[in-house]
Amino acid sequence: MNTKDKIIHTSISLFNEHGERAISTNHIASHLNMSPGNLYYHFKNKEDIIRHIFALYSEHLSTHFKPINKNDDAFSQLTVYLDSLFELMWRYHFFYDNLGDILARDTQLKQAYINFQLELLEQVRKIILGLRDSEMIAINEQDALELAHTLKLTVSFWTPYIKARRLSGALAEQDIYHGILKVLTLFRAYSTDKSSDKMNQLREKYTQLAHSAPSIPAALSS
Repeated sequence: MNTKDKIIHTSISLFNEHGERAISTNHIASHLNMSPGNLYYHFKNKEDIIRHIFALYSEHLSTHFKPINKNDDAFSQLTVYLDSLFELMWRYHFFYDNLGDILARDTQLKQAYINFQLELLEQVRKIILGLRDSEMIAINEQDALELAHTLKLTVSFWTPYIKARRLSGALAEQDIYHGILKVLTLFRAYSTDKSSDKMNQLREKYTQLAHSAPSIPAALSS
């Protein structure tokens, strides 16, 4: 891993652990045992670091959430979507937690975010229609668009919702799996007779993963 990648990796870790607002470039440099000057050689400021993280976040979405092809197994593909969604929500949860503030400080990033969200909405809509064409769900065109919006809302605001309900503001992998179950519930509402058993299998899978995943200690859960 080169120095630039180390800075990105460390920044994500610190932002997730302490919150993006609480971490400065000096904190990041200190954690890496490097001088601030060395960090600024690779990134102009913290906003520059966040833009690079957003690029990774966007790439993850674009790469892992492509519409279903005719020859794809829809059940397997939906499982891939949900597994990838867990990875995304866990790795970048700081971004969801402080989204409004992050975008308000950086006009360039906000425009990139707006543009990408428009593309993502259409991408999610096509995924939904692909599941429909594979008879995993039964849904019309208008409801497909509404479901796409609702899925994006659920993913974007699940972790802030969980953190806001705890004095500690802590988050664990178990919480993300509970969010995945909420996403799956949205799909299950449109499941067909053909797919209901497989949808139930997915619910059982992610329920078990939630039970076995690391959780918040009782002292921090209230």
